[in-house]
Amino acid sequence: MYAIIEACGKQYKVTKGDVVFFEKLDAEEGKKVTFDNVVLYSDDKKVQVGNPYVKGIKVEGKVISHGKGKKILVFKYKAKKNYRRTQGHRQPFTKVEITGIKLPAAKSEEKVEEPAAKESATKTTTTRKTTAKATEKAAK
Repeated sequence: MYAIIEACGKQYKVTKGDVVFFEKLDAEEGKKVTFDNVVLYSDDKKVQVGNPYVKGIKVEGKVISHGKGKKILVFKYKAKKNYRRTQGHRQPFTKVEITGIKLPAAKSEEKVEEPAAKESATKTTTTRKTTAKATEKAAK
């Protein structure tokens, strides 16, 4: 069983027990994090694809640590002008362990579907009423 979630502007394929590195999240170490934006969910039998997200499915995780990534060098250079600048950058990240994928209860799905069916059955179409002036104009 796995899910593809959308977090921090990227998509991640996660399963229970995975350790994933996200962009810096505003959560303390040891706290639980919930991801609601599930793009795709798959178990052994079927695949659910969201439009844009799958409703009712949540992915839960636990923040393990925060840190900084490997250093990269940014070098700016302009030819023949003696302009050289070197700058370093370390991207912050949050290390999260996925603790589980929560599925909606079967009872709640049935309750959600019933009101939608009733609403569609009660909708009626309205007809336009024409006035005497409108029929006279149409006849001309």
